Amino acid sequence: MKETTAQQAGESAAEAAEARKAEGAEVDGEPDATEGVDVEEPTTAQQAGEPEPAAADEPAAADEQAVTERADEVAEDEAAADVVEAEEDAIAADLEKARAEAESYLDDLRRLQADFDNYRKRTLREQTARTASASQALVARLLPVLDNFELAVSASEQSRDFDRMLKGVEMVLGALREVLEGEGLVKIEAEGKPFDPERHEAVIAVEQEDTAPGTVVGIVRTGYELGGKVLRPAMVKVAK
Repeated sequence: MKETTAQQAGESAAEAAEARKAEGAEVDGEPDATEGVDVEEPTTAQQAGEPEPAAADEPAAADEQAVTERADEVAEDEAAADVVEAEEDAIAADLEKARAEAESYLDDLRRLQADFDNYRKRTLREQTARTASASQALVARLLPVLDNFELAVSASEQSRDFDRMLKGVEMVLGALREVLEGEGLVKIEAEGKPFDPERHEAVIAVEQEDTAPGTVVGIVRTGYELGGKVLRPAMVKVAK
């Protein structure tokens, strides 16, 4: 009921206002200034006497929010760029460190190779020197044997005494054996021994009574050992 009464009162006031405007226009003889112009009706907030919110503040707040978001994006991009730059710097530092270590290892390898080459050359020179020294010592010990042979030949030319020549040759042979035995040369005993394929070389098999098969019964050429190793096997006859 109250709302209806208010509405009626409002309508009555509006009609009275229009009537006054019409009377004023008739009195003055001038057209109404508001004729032909759309008059906005008061909003509910205006009717109630409340101020409307400022519409201009909404774009400003939106722009401020956009600027803030853009600033945040820029800050995030800068932070990401800093992280990437830091990672790149770390990778570059690791790469430089790895290159330095590789160069150090390469230098060590080259130094080791040079040391090994020097050691190999020095060892070869020492072995050659030892071989030459051993040969020199052996030749020096054989020189007296050579002298004896020359004396025996000279004596046989001056005298045809067979017994004296034989005695001289036996003396030279004894001296030669003494020198070779001094160098570690050992004669391989073969006659009467069982055949040993590692120390003997069978050249002929013969029938022999009262002898077990496989026994060495004769020597064709003497064999020798040097330093415990077979220098030359003995060539033998073996009973079958």
